Amino acid sequence: MITYEYFCETNGKTIEVSHKMQESIKTWGELCQKAEIALEDTSASAPVERLISGGLLFKGESSSKKSELPIADPGCGRSNCCRH
Repeated sequence: MITYEYFCETNGKTIEVSHKMQESIKTWGELCQKAEIALEDTSASAPVERLISGGLLFKGESSSKKSELPIADPGCGRSNCCRH
């Protein structure tokens, strides 16, 4: 499994979750369900975006044993973006 960070612009929160590469999380509701956290005051339909991350979580490892892989950060290509 790979650990990903997702950012919700609606509430300004970044959440880290692990899931298969084939899975796709598009909304705050999907993210909260995967992370097993409460929605709180944010709409379940609020969009989220996956951030660039280099953490891998191999099956059977705890999150404290993440293997960090060096990655080149090409940026997201948006001139007004500071999260990447």
